Amino acid sequence: MVKMENSELDNRQEPGAAQYGNFPNYYSFHPPETRTSLLPRGQLLELLRRHGGAEGALLGLDVGCNTGKLSVALYDHLMQPEDCPKALTSIHFMCCDIDPDLISRAQTVNPRPDAITFSALDITDASSLGALYGFLDRFGRSSFHIGFCMSITMWIHLNHGDHGLVEFLNRLKTLCDFLLIEPQPWKCYRSAARRLRKLGRQDFDHFHSLSIRGDMAKEITKIMTKDGSSELIYRFGKTSWDRSLLLFKSRGSTNRSV
Repeated sequence: MVKMENSELDNRQEPGAAQYGNFPNYYSFHPPETRTSLLPRGQLLELLRRHGGAEGALLGLDVGCNTGKLSVALYDHLMQPEDCPKALTSIHFMCCDIDPDLISRAQTVNPRPDAITFSALDITDASSLGALYGFLDRFGRSSFHIGFCMSITMWIHLNHGDHGLVEFLNRLKTLCDFLLIEPQPWKCYRSAARRLRKLGRQDFDHFHSLSIRGDMAKEITKIMTKDGSSELIYRFGKTSWDRSLLLFKSRGSTNRSV
């Protein structure tokens, strides 16, 4: 777990300035509906079922959940009305973020504590996987039906480099049957680095040495589909912030050897 000094906590109030993307006012300029509006009600469930996904109950993993507003919105979006023939009997979300302060806020305002669990953990640290597998064991599962990776890949990439990004995505493939990924475009990388410099803070360690760059939606797709480890099954379009929503189906999500 990464610990932050008080000055870092203050600085992350500046949009985009937090080193790990963990600024508490995120949803004031990236509201959940900018994503859920691209997911026609019932279509995501239909895609999961068509490709062998969940029936009846569903387990979801939200990585980098911040204060949890998008997590709750995705939960509500998936939980169809009772009279809907495609309704799920239950949904359970495990939502994690590197920042314990943001997780504390999410827990405080969690409207569905019986169905949505918020946990402070760093998924790039292999030692954190025990908590995820413990959650899965409660439901007799070895993988989540679907994982959400919404505007997180850039922060993993900037802080852990090319190898760290590839390792992160490969780990998610083993944890989730399906992955909905929203990659940040390259212009967001430049903006994040510029904002850090403007605040007089140290630049990202890997920013200038990254070889994976350019069209990040395309690059993420290449990493995800390499060697047939997963396939891109649907593109939900782009948000007003020019961020694609890409749905992948993983192969090998039952492997816990990572």
